Amino acid sequence: MFKHLLVPLDGSRMAEVSLTAAVFLAGKLGAVVTLFHAIERGAPQDIHGERHLTGPEEARDYLNEVAARSLPAGISVERHVHANEVNDVARSIAEHAAELGPDLVVMCTHGRGGLRGFMFGRIAQQVLGLGTTPVLLVPPAAAGSSPAFSCNRILVALDGNPDHEEGLTVAAGLAKVCGAKLRLVMAVHTSDTLSGEQATPAKLLPGATRALLDLAAQDAEKYLDRHATALRSAGFTVTSEVRRGDPPTVIVTTAERTKADLVVLGTHGKTGMDAFWSGSATPNVASRSVVPLLLVPVRSKEPES
Repeated sequence: MFKHLLVPLDGSRMAEVSLTAAVFLAGKLGAVVTLFHAIERGAPQDIHGERHLTGPEEARDYLNEVAARSLPAGISVERHVHANEVNDVARSIAEHAAELGPDLVVMCTHGRGGLRGFMFGRIAQQVLGLGTTPVLLVPPAAAGSSPAFSCNRILVALDGNPDHEEGLTVAAGLAKVCGAKLRLVMAVHTSDTLSGEQATPAKLLPGATRALLDLAAQDAEKYLDRHATALRSAGFTVTSEVRRGDPPTVIVTTAERTKADLVVLGTHGKTGMDAFWSGSATPNVASRSVVPLLLVPVRSKEPES
């Protein structure tokens, strides 16, 4: 399980939202926490209404202050300031995720100007794209404050692709440590929620499309039942459900309805990158979820053509 957590901070209270989750996991897992800041070339004077860190000494003082203020004495804390100015903070974080060797990166889903898509679209994309480091995205509470973090109910979104089952493996590991219940969910489109290349034949052959989607839902039930049975045999408390509709909407609404503490998704971070970012449910889930989202990079087990 995770033994080294990397927490990028930009000096703002908004970014510190991720600390609550990092402290919780570090306490449960006995993990080391590394607080990280990269000095940005031409940085703005303020960020989220607060003074921006502009020099290495100031950044080191800030990380020391955060460690003393926010991390309990029993947690091992490292600080790392990348003193050489960088143009691209997102890439610097991604590169340090590879250099420092954390097994989890924990960040708030915000970006400069409050654009959640900025943080996810640049930093998370690059971290996932560079290697095998999972990324935990923590949304701020309604007022921008740090939400409480717990891990009693974990929702695992599956799509039937064996490659993406790596997310289930990680979720089971967390559930074992935290004593959490697992809920497996799989979304199967309706004719109305199909898009792109799938939408055209659905309009031309609506009856056949509905029949195929009904068969897909039946297969999904069997798929989830198989995994749920195996997990129960291993001692986990597991429920599962197949829901019809747009996958991102299904995942987000199921997380809210079941009061999940965490959503786990296996994602392709490198192979098929363009296809992943343009067609995957993950960016849509990340931009809409009010529940922390753990993204687990996976690699296709199929040989490349």
